[in-house]
Amino acid sequence: MLAGTSFLKGEARVADGEGQEPLLLEDIRIHDPWILPDPESRTYHFYTSSRDPRTRRSGVKSYRSKDLKHWTGPISVFEIPDGIWAEPTHGAWAPEVHRHKDRFYLFVTLHNQDAVLSEPPDVWRKNHLRGTVVAVADSPEGPFELLKPDGPHPPRDFMTLDGTLHIDAGGKPWMVYCHEWIQKIDGTVEAIRLKDDLSDTIGAPIHLFKGSDAPWLNASLQPDTKQLSYVTDGCELYRTRDGSLVMLWSSYRNGSYVETQARSTSGKLEGPWEQLDPLVDGDSGHGMIFDTFDGGKMLVVHRPFGKPTTRAKLYDIEDAGDRFRIVRPRGDLDGDGRAAIVGGR
Repeated sequence: MLAGTSFLKGEARVADGEGQEPLLLEDIRIHDPWILPDPESRTYHFYTSSRDPRTRRSGVKSYRSKDLKHWTGPISVFEIPDGIWAEPTHGAWAPEVHRHKDRFYLFVTLHNQDAVLSEPPDVWRKNHLRGTVVAVADSPEGPFELLKPDGPHPPRDFMTLDGTLHIDAGGKPWMVYCHEWIQKIDGTVEAIRLKDDLSDTIGAPIHLFKGSDAPWLNASLQPDTKQLSYVTDGCELYRTRDGSLVMLWSSYRNGSYVETQARSTSGKLEGPWEQLDPLVDGDSGHGMIFDTFDGGKMLVVHRPFGKPTTRAKLYDIEDAGDRFRIVRPRGDLDGDGRAAIVGGR
């Protein structure tokens, strides 16, 4: 949920000393990581936020790799256009790219800090317009074009972020997103139906769960003052080998960012959702799972949460049927196997 690195227009589109090819993963500062494997080219595409250091305009960039260790790029795949609801200099968070019906769809959270929203009485921080948009391209390298320039896909008066794509058992598309703790105090995960072409929404949102539903989070955060809140970040949904519907999401445990998971006891998006133990701690989170070209599965998270030292961390991960389990850290690929592991192996 934080802006990433930047690029220079018309040049190599790099910043922070990056751009010497090939790059190692440990050399690239990345927040809210997303990796898309493209089987046709056997290429991994790594997406993160960008900001032009001269104009301060935000967008999305990507890196490419054949082996998850050596990376080329970055290239610009999306720039926030002028004349839309979002302010181009206010950031682009948590980009992710999904292949859907032979096209590529970018989900990314945009902002307009000048468009102030009404605030509940207990909120102590300014609420402003924030939400996930969808853009489309014919290639994973873009350029991505915005589908709905007049507002985010979730309701405009909701302060939301980290929207992702979920296709239900009936083939219907949904956006699942996090409703900000800044507005809700007890942050939630919600979902809203999408049109078949993902250009807009259908109907009203549904509530999935709230941050305080996680028992391990309740143990460390007690809502006795308005400053103590429950964060929900980085929701991602997966259907496991036994048909279970499992969601990855992130929050805080004892003041440290964690990657955790929940399971729908009905197997449906509507839930109810059962909270499971965290997967990874050590100030790590906002993860996603992708398939590797050798038939395995990997989890990528960022660690630590804060800039400028945040990097991508990789783990081999096991589909255990009703949940996911960490197998081992891949320090051979990311240059650092130190991130702590919690939960069952």
